[in-house]
Amino acid sequence: MPEGAAPDTATSEIIAVSQRTVACDGGIGPLGHPRVFMTIVNDRVMCPYCSRIYVLRRGAGHDSGH
Repeated sequence: MPEGAAPDTATSEIIAVSQRTVACDGGIGPLGHPRVFMTIVNDRVMCPYCSRIYVLRRGAGHDSGH
């Protein structure tokens, strides 16, 4: 997806998470993709392979470990 382009949320799977660091492997076994780790900076991040969108739940921590 080109930088700055809006994700197509109508066809992307949206997954709510409680941590800012997420891992995605495509979720379909051997037909998935290499596992990538992403950090949610604002409120969401999109997987560059499968376009899944990970959305940070309200009230989620900052994952600093402190």
